[in-house]
Amino acid sequence: MIHHTRKDSLRFASIDIGSNAMRLLFCRVIESDGSPTFVKESLIRMPLRLGKDAFTIGAISVKNSKKLIDTIHAFYLMIRAYEPVSFRSCATAALRTASNGKKLVETINSKVDVGLEIISGEEEARIIMANHIDQHLNQEKNYIYIDVGGGSTEVSFIYKRQKVSSKSFSIGSVRLLEDQVTNNEWDELKRWVLKNKAKFKGEIKAIGSGGNINKIFSMSQLKKKSEIDISTIQNVLSDISPLSIQKRITKLGLRPDRADVILHGGKIYESIMKWSECKKMIVPLSGLPDGIIHELYDYYTNTKI
Repeated sequence: MIHHTRKDSLRFASIDIGSNAMRLLFCRVIESDGSPTFVKESLIRMPLRLGKDAFTIGAISVKNSKKLIDTIHAFYLMIRAYEPVSFRSCATAALRTASNGKKLVETINSKVDVGLEIISGEEEARIIMANHIDQHLNQEKNYIYIDVGGGSTEVSFIYKRQKVSSKSFSIGSVRLLEDQVTNNEWDELKRWVLKNKAKFKGEIKAIGSGGNINKIFSMSQLKKKSEIDISTIQNVLSDISPLSIQKRITKLGLRPDRADVILHGGKIYESIMKWSECKKMIVPLSGLPDGIIHELYDYYTNTKI
């Protein structure tokens, strides 16, 4: 077994406060031959659904605010023990939407030194794109990147490995579960996808990120390398659909907070793939916490003397 010394491996951490859960990622970056390898050491997930509060009552409840503060405190203690080079904490749609989101972030930062910040949908899309997905991309092909969260969906068109248009929509799996998405919002998403797709000649391939597509991908028996066909996605969803939430948990082994949103998340991916006429989707199994780590590493390498 090789023990990497501090010199050739670097540790980073990230906190992602989403609408369906909170995540803490520990990642080690091993530098060899001038290229970094990102090794996920641990991902700790706390099933705290802040989106339910934010999207139905418009604010985070006192009970969930306390749970959020306690979880952040626990995450911070683990980060201190891990001793990363640096870390970053981001909150997305739930705290963006909640009327007391900003105040809650100020309270957290005054109690725990995590530098928590609420990021915009555009910033979220940019960080997710920071995942070094170039390895999946062919210079000659066109792609549509779809990241579905509990509270928002970020969509980006990629041409010659460059992002050419990107937009964040207030459509997410928890919002759909709580019946908080209007037909107008669906129409806006469809119009935007069709308008941008019209600018591209030839086939478009999808890239998908988010907990729901990762789960659909792992449940599929027909995945090739890191790809999945739209028909396979549809088959997985139709296998899940007739089952009660209880059966999805006991028979399929889904977590309770995945069992009730997975069809909603699946519908978003499937709809966007249909509108953009994508037959295949690449699933790199990385998201916002991974993107934060990539940015921290890039910043570290660009600023070290």
